[in-house]
Amino acid sequence: MFTDKFGKNWYKVGLHIHTMLSDGFLSPEDVATRYKNAGFDAIAITDHWVYHDADEICGLKIISGCEYNLGGADTATDVMHIVGIGMKEEPCLTPENSRQQVIDGIIKAGGKAILAHPAWSLNTIADVKPLKGFSLLEIYNTVSNAHLSSRPYSGYIVDVLANNGIVYPLIATDDAHYYDGTDDTISYIMVKAESDSQADILKAIENKNFYASQGPELYVKREGGKIIADCSECVMIDFLSNASITKDKAVRGENLTHAEYTIKDYEKWIRVEVHDKSGNYAWSNIIEL
Repeated sequence: MFTDKFGKNWYKVGLHIHTMLSDGFLSPEDVATRYKNAGFDAIAITDHWVYHDADEICGLKIISGCEYNLGGADTATDVMHIVGIGMKEEPCLTPENSRQQVIDGIIKAGGKAILAHPAWSLNTIADVKPLKGFSLLEIYNTVSNAHLSSRPYSGYIVDVLANNGIVYPLIATDDAHYYDGTDDTISYIMVKAESDSQADILKAIENKNFYASQGPELYVKREGGKIIADCSECVMIDFLSNASITKDKAVRGENLTHAEYTIKDYEKWIRVEVHDKSGNYAWSNIIEL
């Protein structure tokens, strides 16, 4: 837990993590120990088609979860992975269910549906637009940049969806499998919540009281006609929107901790990305204008 200067508590949370219950390389106990030692306050264990209930393992809070991977290996035909978190009971789902049926099943069980690694899956606007009920979208997925993968960042589809009026809160996840330093304890969300209980964390996520990160702190707000970004020391602060180019969209320098962006008349949405000198990123949620 991190307490900010206003006395608010922030919790470090991983929402997409695998164990030996499906295709991960470590047991739930070893995974929980590794994430607890890395300063995490809670994780969701989301093994493929293996539901894990809310729990506490080795002193770490566990959020209920499961990943439902639909389709096979050919992204040109039918691949979409949907993560469910916070379910109060196991959804009755099978690989034969449609994408919408999986989302509906997660929601019926009291959970939240996450569109996992859309860039890795090569999901398109046409894939996503007809679906109803996603609560979150992974803008970054660590394992999608490990070993044989190289599509971890989904900013393009996030921005094109926003241009089409479809805005999801954005999370960063590990989707850890290997636990060899390439895909674990790297990407997460910082959640401003009343406690580290599943109920409080999910409530804060629903209220968008979080940001995605790999290390940098990031606090973004709108004040009148400006977007204000404050962060820990970074070398880049970017304001991304439907604007193709404006002179004040990208700030570069050393030890940057503050930047302001003037909203243009035609802008419909804005989000902020920062990265530090070590190459670690943080991502804000989208501000709709």
